[in-house]
Amino acid sequence: MTNSRERDLIGYGRRPPDPRWPGEARLAVNFVLNLEEGSEYSIGLGDGFSEVSLTEMSTSWVPHGARDLAAESMFEYGSRAGVWRVLRLFEERGLPLTLYACALPLEQQPELAATIREGGYDICCHGWRWVNHFLLSEADEREHIRRAVESLHRTVGRRPEGWYCRYAPSENTRRLVVEHGGFLYDSDAYNDDLPYWTEVEGKPHLIVPYTHANNDSKFGRGGFGTASDYETWHRDAFDFLRAEGRHSPKMMSVGLHARLIGHPARAAGLARFLDHVAAQRDVWVARRAELALHWRATFPAPQVRT
Repeated sequence: MTNSRERDLIGYGRRPPDPRWPGEARLAVNFVLNLEEGSEYSIGLGDGFSEVSLTEMSTSWVPHGARDLAAESMFEYGSRAGVWRVLRLFEERGLPLTLYACALPLEQQPELAATIREGGYDICCHGWRWVNHFLLSEADEREHIRRAVESLHRTVGRRPEGWYCRYAPSENTRRLVVEHGGFLYDSDAYNDDLPYWTEVEGKPHLIVPYTHANNDSKFGRGGFGTASDYETWHRDAFDFLRAEGRHSPKMMSVGLHARLIGHPARAAGLARFLDHVAAQRDVWVARRAELALHWRATFPAPQVRT
């Protein structure tokens, strides 16, 4: 077990552990829907500029410091239309879904908060707002974490079980998450196909890695052009990992954004991929908290160095 402040270029090495997924599954798959719309950088929230990331435009023609109404409207598509389409696709197939939920949007969207509360969705905290934690002071970041957890507890009726920053944590994030307490895991890592333990301030801490590879963000960055691009990429990753699972089972994270995959021409690719996943009998489609709980039960926290 390495200290979370140190780099580990080796990981499990040549012989990763058998995760012993439930039902002898050859692959564990976790779908994540990021709920960010309404918490992005904006003039209205006092940030001094408008966010354009992961929208239909990779840049803005509006001068920096001016309000970009087009970008705001593209974010609004995710909360007004896209999120309901994505939730319906999973509900129709009876597939579980983890929500990377920023706290502020659910205060602004009571119908969505009620749907999440009543549906018992798996919640991983995505911060108070969709902002770069690596730009926050330690004191501000501590306050963001506290405020996010308290807000989600109010809106969805329970505290989040996991933590994930926007893109990259600060050097303080993991320590502050452990200091706050109550989290089963964090996902501020992209470095493995399996969960693993690390050490934070002398305490064992579980990491369930996330992905920017299997992610609809490639639409926003030009990597995907069509629903077929999306389906082919994700189906290839899924099929490869499932075949590999005959001798070395892994997990696969799939990242979604309502303002991207929620558009009809993209949702078609997601629907076809979900049907392909659902048709396989030797796959465990799991909530992220379930992955963390399974790993904790199968590979209990190791003793920390003294």
